[in-house]
Amino acid sequence: MNLPEALKYTKEHEWIKLENGVAVIGITDFAQGELGELVYVEVDTVGERIEKDEVFGTIEAVKTTSDLFMPVTGKIIEFNKELDENEGDNPGLINSDPYGDGWIVKIEIENSEDLEDLLDATAYQDLIE
Repeated sequence: MNLPEALKYTKEHEWIKLENGVAVIGITDFAQGELGELVYVEVDTVGERIEKDEVFGTIEAVKTTSDLFMPVTGKIIEFNKELDENEGDNPGLINSDPYGDGWIVKIEIENSEDLEDLLDATAYQDLIE
């Protein structure tokens, strides 16, 4: 299983990384594998401030729908157009490249200290074993 060391992880299977002062968020390789073929991603919270651990969207697979939880408090500034049904409409990117082109949202972090509460790759690996 792919588990990049440079990322931080949540117990709800989201990952986060900082890129030029902006945080990028997606779901882990483990999560997409458990969900199976993804058919829809909904994020209608762009422009909103979302508290840590609040739901910011949903992800739908053939068998189930799951909530997406915000790893840190921040303002959502972008939803990946390639996943948006009105744009690219390709949620399968999450299955094929969960840590790259399959990212879900970009946010402005309100408090970078929130990152300290997240899991590193080793702790996340222990969680899913």
